[in-house]
Amino acid sequence: QLRLVESGGGLVEPGGSLKLSCINSGSTLDYYVIGWFREAPGKDRERISCINRSGTGVGYAESVKGRFTVSRDDAENTVYLQMNNLEPQDTAVYYCAWRSVDASMAYQPYCALMMEEAYDYWSQGTQVTVSS
Repeated sequence: QLRLVESGGGLVEPGGSLKLSCINSGSTLDYYVIGWFREAPGKDRERISCINRSGTGVGYAESVKGRFTVSRDDAENTVYLQMNNLEPQDTAVYYCAWRSVDASMAYQPYCALMMEEAYDYWSQGTQVTVSS
């Protein structure tokens, strides 16, 4: 069983940066994809980024492309989401999620954003508020 613990959220002014961390402190998966989602009040959960086991297969939603960067530290079993140039519309609860995949998907040179139903394990979420 995976145990995902997320941290790094907070209050930041527009234009500021935050770095979210998602640590898996439970069992490991041989082949996996990790997704980042966010949910703003009154809106559906939005898929914003993903990274696969290789670390080089990444993907981003248009709403965050060029501002957010996903990365992975395999030794630490941790995934990060670096968020720069934050905007008020980035305000949401952010979640990381992991799913088991086959080897080919785990090592392909890109990551296709998948719907939340595809993911098996979820973090508790962390609030990010962008406001002056």
